[in-house]
Amino acid sequence: MADLKILAEQLARLYAENPKVDGVLLGGSVSRGWQDRYSDIELLVFWNEPPADEERKTPINKSKGTVLDFHPYEDEEWSETYITEGVKLEISNFLTATIQRSITDTVELFDTNPETQCISAAIQYGSPLTGESLINGMKRRGHDYPDGLRRAVIRANVNFGSRWSNREALLYRKDLLMLHRVMADAETKIMSILFALNRQYIVHPGFKWQRNSLEGMAIKPENIEGRMESVFLGNPQDAIKILEEIIREVFILIGKEIPDMDLSEAIIQTGRVRPRNDSR
Repeated sequence: MADLKILAEQLARLYAENPKVDGVLLGGSVSRGWQDRYSDIELLVFWNEPPADEERKTPINKSKGTVLDFHPYEDEEWSETYITEGVKLEISNFLTATIQRSITDTVELFDTNPETQCISAAIQYGSPLTGESLINGMKRRGHDYPDGLRRAVIRANVNFGSRWSNREALLYRKDLLMLHRVMADAETKIMSILFALNRQYIVHPGFKWQRNSLEGMAIKPENIEGRMESVFLGNPQDAIKILEEIIREVFILIGKEIPDMDLSEAIIQTGRVRPRNDSR
């Protein structure tokens, strides 16, 4: 089995041969020591000018890679996926200016979008392979998770929405697909709040590496890792009760950490359930 960090370093040097590349960052599970047998290599490549398709393909060709996907410029990113030495690589290409602006949006404008935060997370928790001075400068910009972002993320997620109030009706009707979507949405909001309470940037928009992330948090409900997992492994009736308990405990944590935040309306809304008519 290939050593993923060594292979990442080798590939980073191939990208760095192009003078338009300012730096290469190792992100994802490999950069944090979370990798397993299914892990791939995630590289962020920072360009000072837009890369041509041939420039993106050069490292692939030099490493004798097999292209799986090759996407054009979209949402301020060029991306490609390929396999080299039996290892899958996910490459995200950005203009350096785009990354700097994304960091500004997160740490100065308090953008709560997980997609935006993930850039700051990748920078903060990733490992520079080339362009170390540039990347370390980016790290310094986002090193101190701002209080304004913390509050903004919590406010954006503390209302669990009207669909949450349908949980008992969905269970009664055995509308399990919709119920699981509602529970997944609730867990997503819980995860967002916990990241904010712990002053950590959201590492993945779909909350990949959930257990690893939770294990690295100091501010959290007791046994949160196992309880969050059990929501999708046990029976739905128990799952609803578990989520209700976790949400109550999360509100308590918010009250302790940010006592001046008014949670009264959110608590009332979250406790609501759809009215039922037992006379029918």
